[in-house]
Amino acid sequence: MLGLIKGAVDDRSARGIAAAVSRLVTAGDLPVGSRLPTVRDVARELGVSPTTVSEAWQRLARAGAIQTRGRSGSFVAVPVLPRQRLRYAQLGGLLTGVSRDFSTGVPDYDLLPGVTESLKRVGDARLTTSYLEAAVLPPLERVLRQRWPYPPDQLTVVDGALDALDRVTATLVRLGDHVLVENPAFPPVLDLLEAVGATVVGVPIDEHGMCPDALGEALRTYDPVAVYLQPRAHNPTGVSMTARRVEELADALAAYPEVTVVEDDHAGDIATAPPVSLGTRLPDRTVHVAGFSKSHGPDLRLAALAGPAPLITAIGDRRLLGPGWSSRLLQAVLLDLLTDADAIAQVAAAREVYAERRAALLAALAAHGATATAADGINLWLTVDDQQMAMLALAAHGIAVAPGAPFEVTGLGAEHVRVTVGLIRDDFDSLAAILASAAGATARGSGSRSRPHPRGWR
Repeated sequence: MLGLIKGAVDDRSARGIAAAVSRLVTAGDLPVGSRLPTVRDVARELGVSPTTVSEAWQRLARAGAIQTRGRSGSFVAVPVLPRQRLRYAQLGGLLTGVSRDFSTGVPDYDLLPGVTESLKRVGDARLTTSYLEAAVLPPLERVLRQRWPYPPDQLTVVDGALDALDRVTATLVRLGDHVLVENPAFPPVLDLLEAVGATVVGVPIDEHGMCPDALGEALRTYDPVAVYLQPRAHNPTGVSMTARRVEELADALAAYPEVTVVEDDHAGDIATAPPVSLGTRLPDRTVHVAGFSKSHGPDLRLAALAGPAPLITAIGDRRLLGPGWSSRLLQAVLLDLLTDADAIAQVAAAREVYAERRAALLAALAAHGATATAADGINLWLTVDDQQMAMLALAAHGIAVAPGAPFEVTGLGAEHVRVTVGLIRDDFDSLAAILASAAGATARGSGSRSRPHPRGWR
């Protein structure tokens, strides 16, 4: 094994050694459970100091690639993140006793279409007669294909957008792979990528989504296996890609045919921006996820997933060893909601209400001198002088928001909090005054912005 590691290392820095061992694990040359040579033996073989190898081992351990068992040595392990390190776990539950919780990122349940009539129409239909039937109800697949932003190669239905992203990530990404994401990005996606041992690279965004020049530079520098995008109602900023931005990103990716594009269209029908996808240009390597939780109800637990047939087939085959399929009863309810005139009107009305709420709070914040973005969807991204002080100031008013740090791949040059503006129904001006005051809390002498965050916030 020493010879194998020595042959794989071409950069004898701690980072280079860690990357080489990651590649060996990815290739299966160092399978799960393998005992690694000692730090001193590896250092001697590579002609570096034990400190360098120890740092490399620490990097691998932080990524979950290896496990150190004291005197027993270090072993290749399945990467698992403890809950306290999950970014997702940091978004809620930090504060108790608040009367207005705008940290959740969930839709307003009063704006969801009712399912009572749909359930009546579905009735006691016996939709499953075999464990080996198609994963998607044929009528639902026809409707989904008609709604898709490009002609998909193969389509299936899974248990929500995050389930889709989890299954795509498990199939596509291996330990040590580089993956490009928007910065900021949705924390659970970062958790998923870190859990499989990927090296996540943040790419800046502007008011139209991921920046093409920055994407091109990252493609040249990192040789990634995938790019993860939110085509519209980006969480947390609310920005949406334009048709022109799709073309620009596709142009940047044209010279990198091995890179897969993974799109998370989580906002669905409550987004005011039209649906767009790089699949219109790169259909053979674009995976598109269409979510229905925000528009039709989180408890439906359904999302559609489409992309290249080999990838979608692999995901479907793996599901046969677990849940098998997503509830066909819930699929029938979704089909009814997507085709019933009253349900369609309810979703359209919700889309307008969310747009009105975003506009009202943005205008009120601007009047109070605060900086925020909320172009689409149900979230607002508020710039603050100090995240910790802003959240504490808001808590004093009984208000909870999500910290911005878990969304950051790398520092953004300013601190933020995310506000679920879709849950705010009235009293916009007084709430904006409170938010704006909290955003500038450090300007009134509450301390230096360079102060570290308390444990668990990042």
